[in-house]
Amino acid sequence: MQQPTSPTDHVRTGPLAWLGRLVAHHPKTWLLGWVVVTVACFVVAVGGVTGQSLFNRLHTGDPTVGGEAQQARTLIERVEPSLDNLTLQVRGADLTDATAVKEAATRTLAIRDIPGVHEVRSPLLSPKGLDDPAAAPLLAGGTPGSGGFVTVVDFDADLTKAQQDAAAQQVTTALQQIPEAWPDATGSVGGVGPVVDAITSTIERDLLRGEGIALPLTFVVMFFVFGGFIAAGMPVVGAIAAIGGALLSLFVFSHTIELDATVVNIVTLLGFGLSIDYGLLTVSRFREELALARGERRGLTQEQIVAATERTVATAGRTVLFSGLTVAIALSGLLVFEAEIMKAIGLAGVSVVLVALIVAITLVPALAVLGARQLARRARVVTVDEGAFSTLARAVQRRPVLVIVGVTAVLVFLALPIFSVRLTSSGTELLPKSAPQRVFFEELARDYPALSSPEVTVVAASSDPAAVTAWAQQLESEPGVTSVSVRPLGTDHQLVSVRVTGPPTSDDAQALVEHVRETPAPFQTLTTGQAATQMDFLASMARGAPYAVLLVVVGTFILLFLMTGSVVIPIKALVLNVLSLGAALGVVVWIFEDGHLQGLLSFSSVGAVESMVPFLVLAFGFGLSMDYEVFLLSRITEFHNHGHDNDRSVSLGLQRTGRIITSAALLIVIVFAGFIAGDILIIKEVGVALVAAVLIDATLVRLLLVPATMTVLGRWNWWAPRGLRRLHERFGITD
Repeated sequence: MQQPTSPTDHVRTGPLAWLGRLVAHHPKTWLLGWVVVTVACFVVAVGGVTGQSLFNRLHTGDPTVGGEAQQARTLIERVEPSLDNLTLQVRGADLTDATAVKEAATRTLAIRDIPGVHEVRSPLLSPKGLDDPAAAPLLAGGTPGSGGFVTVVDFDADLTKAQQDAAAQQVTTALQQIPEAWPDATGSVGGVGPVVDAITSTIERDLLRGEGIALPLTFVVMFFVFGGFIAAGMPVVGAIAAIGGALLSLFVFSHTIELDATVVNIVTLLGFGLSIDYGLLTVSRFREELALARGERRGLTQEQIVAATERTVATAGRTVLFSGLTVAIALSGLLVFEAEIMKAIGLAGVSVVLVALIVAITLVPALAVLGARQLARRARVVTVDEGAFSTLARAVQRRPVLVIVGVTAVLVFLALPIFSVRLTSSGTELLPKSAPQRVFFEELARDYPALSSPEVTVVAASSDPAAVTAWAQQLESEPGVTSVSVRPLGTDHQLVSVRVTGPPTSDDAQALVEHVRETPAPFQTLTTGQAATQMDFLASMARGAPYAVLLVVVGTFILLFLMTGSVVIPIKALVLNVLSLGAALGVVVWIFEDGHLQGLLSFSSVGAVESMVPFLVLAFGFGLSMDYEVFLLSRITEFHNHGHDNDRSVSLGLQRTGRIITSAALLIVIVFAGFIAGDILIIKEVGVALVAAVLIDATLVRLLLVPATMTVLGRWNWWAPRGLRRLHERFGITD
């Protein structure tokens, strides 16, 4: 019988070992190179040296695809002035003061002369005065006595972004001067542009706040994990470099694709979290190799440090490589979808994962070499084969079936709320309730209902208004419909505006869209609006989901097979990930749709979950779950390949990685606490989902379900058909 050996007894060869030697011989060069690169990344991405920073190039809006809703919107924009208008709300104006009204009207009329302005709508410009019924929709409560009115400025439809920005700046300044005609009047300006600015500035502030929370807390946790400042600082320094690389990659992508503002926080904090994980793994393995190299001796030779670095990059680097590739594969699934925002998140996410991977196998080892002698002082702790986690593994192995049944029942219970999930695409509701732009639009909808956008808009391809009106009147009998109006759209189309009770993505609004699309009409119709846009988005996601799932499942299976030589372990890992992600999504639905913990998490429920969240959580959560799976499986496989039986390999693997996995999970939770502490609703939802996914995965799944299932399966864990075994012997990526 072959005597079990230690994985560290073997000489490492291959590209990663060569890279480890290169880093060990020139650590200062690698460190200096990364300092220069990191500073350059921050200067270019957020310093504005190119004339714009990343945050100046962000966009926001409903997730759209090239469906019917987008076709209708394009037709409208060809005829109507730009939908990106600006509105002034004035309160406390004495509209009986003829002098003040005349002064305000003069200022309002001057706005028409600003280049790029298409039309100015204001009761002050009514030829028949403020009592004209045509002016009533622009007066609060429909009467001058309320002291409130609005002025709406529409822009030309063919303006470039630079022209639009210049015109908007001049118009905003001019609008703000109108209330000054009255001593007690106040005014506020709102519109799509200010909402975008509010969201992007909030996201920038949330990012700074998140990093301000994560960096110091991460360092404190690292200090207790490693028992020293130097070891604690290495993964944090690596994470800072990764953040710089992430921001630069996003800045580059912003020149080729439209980046939604939410992408920055999601992708950057993912890169931060992965860098912490990979840095923790690398430094822990380096200390273990130092302890084995030093033995009972006090000092370390340079040759021993080089050898320890070589083995660290060859082993931990291999784990990081597998982990990074699995996360990248999970995010690559987003590239299959039609929606540009999903492609943008996928591309940016993959690039950030690659940055984190490169940092972990070059910068962190260079820092470790420079601090090797300090790291070696407490290195003996990490080489212990017996401890809390091996004890836990053996306890699980004594009652594996009971553990499997109990943990699975808990995960299924947590996942139950998914079956009642409602999805929505919020607008200003993404902002906190106290945000000025959210308050602006809520007051606008309350005081000027005629100006709010209809929940459903139908573009009818007909030049006969009477025929379209007769058809549109039939919609008044549909559930929830409160009013229907028709007006010309150019010479050969009519625009049907349908108002429905409830929010823009309510069940009634979606039912109406479905009715219009499925019921034949005497002419071609195209529906748009928030409900229609969301339905098109979800339909496109449903079309792409099978291909995305196939890509992720096949890619992950191949990688885990190359690492383990087993077909059972990859299948088991995929099934366990589905359970943990289902539980995490159930927690999100319970909190955000049902409105639990609103006070604690500082949000106001909209009675639904943002439509992008489940897809983002499945992609990012799957990647993070596989991250921990690879951490654990790499060590279990390592021990099994060196002669240990199945149960002993599981026990040793959990003992060696349990502390790393739980520490990494705690650090990831701290990082994603920046999401939860933010003010943007969708970011908060993603943050809660990923925190739940990490906590569930790092405790119930990795510490209980994995050892339990591997114990039940026994030697079948390592089974593969003969042909695949030969394939693994030839192409498998082992140590």
